[in-house]
Amino acid sequence: MGRGRAANYDDQREMILDRAAALFAQRGSAGTSMNQVAEACGLSKATLYHYYTDKDALVASIAEGHVARLQEIVREALALEGLTPDERMRHMIRQLVDEYANAQNAHRVLTEDVRFLQPEVRERVLDQEREVVAGFAQVIGALRPDLKAAALSKPLTMLLFGMINWMFTWMRPDGAMDYDAMAPVVTDLFLGGLGAVQVPRPLPPS
Repeated sequence: MGRGRAANYDDQREMILDRAAALFAQRGSAGTSMNQVAEACGLSKATLYHYYTDKDALVASIAEGHVARLQEIVREALALEGLTPDERMRHMIRQLVDEYANAQNAHRVLTEDVRFLQPEVRERVLDQEREVVAGFAQVIGALRPDLKAAALSKPLTMLLFGMINWMFTWMRPDGAMDYDAMAPVVTDLFLGGLGAVQVPRPLPPS
């Protein structure tokens, strides 16, 4: 009979992913060894390999877990009843920005390290991302059927993601605005242009 999993297996696995993502975000996966991941986790290398067979498996798990949460945001938003397309888009952008705020390391891994994975694994992650893009494009099409007819729903979705995806590169933890304040700014700018942007509430003094 095979040995069963330890009671804390899932917690240990999430800890490994969290600390590996922090290392990869700081150094890149190519610049990080499995020895360094094991050390950051307080584990032996043998124990680390019990959870993940190699570094690519770690990168894939971090990226897939992150995009899976984005997929869930889209699925839940599309399932909400009684929302106008405008309200649905605002809800989706808010939830997406909130997720990014709490997953900056995983998002950096997704944007910078997935391209180095084996083609079949990379394609699996891309399929997840395509579902997220399709969900946003669907709402854009509901907002502006003329844009959908002109095949602009997806390009506009990618422009929206261009605003959101790289916020982690310039937003600072001690900056004038946090992610919560930026979410409505992004939404106003995307839906109404510069003239629609409302001045965010001031942040409380630190």
